[in-house]
Amino acid sequence: MTSTTATLAGHDGHAAEAHHTSLPIENRKLAIWVFIASECMFFATLISTFLIYRGQSLKGPLPADIFEVPLVTAGTAVLLFSSFFVVMALNGAQEGNRRKLITWLSLTVFCGVFFAGMQVYEFSHFYHEGLGYSTNLFSASFYTLTGFHGAHVTMGTLWLATLLKDAIKGDLPAGKALNLEIAALYWHFVDVVWIIIFPVVYLMSLRS
Repeated sequence: MTSTTATLAGHDGHAAEAHHTSLPIENRKLAIWVFIASECMFFATLISTFLIYRGQSLKGPLPADIFEVPLVTAGTAVLLFSSFFVVMALNGAQEGNRRKLITWLSLTVFCGVFFAGMQVYEFSHFYHEGLGYSTNLFSASFYTLTGFHGAHVTMGTLWLATLLKDAIKGDLPAGKALNLEIAALYWHFVDVVWIIIFPVVYLMSLRS
């Protein structure tokens, strides 16, 4: 009885850290999947609204007049590379390789900052070109959709930056790799959403 109690006590910290549910998945991971599912519906609504309003604007400037597709393409490539970077960072965390973790996570955060900065520049440029939020139906749906995605990128970047700070301080050992795995799931979701937004908003709008 005593040994059983001691064993339970010895594993109490691990149990508290694991937070297992009755389902074959850790409850924090389940929570992020549920959150992602709800966000999928949210973005599906925004994308559908954008498609409904596409081509209905009678007042310019129009997408073909102001879009800088090469710049956005570069931002898209950077965001896609960041998905690979965060996978490598997670691999480093799971292996307990602190140097690998910090290197790849730093690159991921840089990619997030680059993309957010690109979007800030883009919005500022569009505004000076005469495309405000209420200029036409296109601008309203465009700023809403891409703005919310940009907010998600910013939140994800801050989340990963916090984990990077922990990694630098040595507070993200292999036993806490799940913290990064959950953030990585969110980051992959943000990237996948942009893979849909980029052709729908930028490429299709140029042909409308």
